[in-house]
Amino acid sequence: MSDLDELRYPVGRFQKPAASTAATRAAQIDTLRLLPERLRAAVAGLNQAQLDTPYRDGGWTVRQVVHHFADSHANSYVRFKLALTEDWPTIKPYDEAAWARLPDNRMPIEPSLDFVDGLHARLVAMLASMTEDDFERGFNHPERGRMTLATNLALYDWHSRHHVAHITSLRSRMGW
Repeated sequence: MSDLDELRYPVGRFQKPAASTAATRAAQIDTLRLLPERLRAAVAGLNQAQLDTPYRDGGWTVRQVVHHFADSHANSYVRFKLALTEDWPTIKPYDEAAWARLPDNRMPIEPSLDFVDGLHARLVAMLASMTEDDFERGFNHPERGRMTLATNLALYDWHSRHHVAHITSLRSRMGW
């Protein structure tokens, strides 16, 4: 892995699991349950200049990463709900980079941290109540094709670890 890849993918690239077991899903759900606490710990004590530091050259700032969690995980939550209530719905993708450039991504991070707290409380409750059959339901992604909810759970387990690691790796490199 190159230095740039290491900065871009500090926990490695997402790998779709070969299988989804109850034990694996329980661990993935636990990652999502712990995300709000881990995200708050990752940004604790950072000043405004540090929040406005990109995690790598050409990358998002810490502030943008925090707001991205709110945006991305809200979209994922809606995708879970759609897949649980409709038969393989086609979801609408969004331009993450364009969203990250919108003015609300320059505001304080506390509203997004609070949003992630509440969102993940609901998301984890929903995931914990899902059956084996529910995890085989899914949605059609116009760019990625069919995705089961088991795969979407694995993706957001990775996504949570991936972006928290962007922040904690930056803090480590900068001595913050």
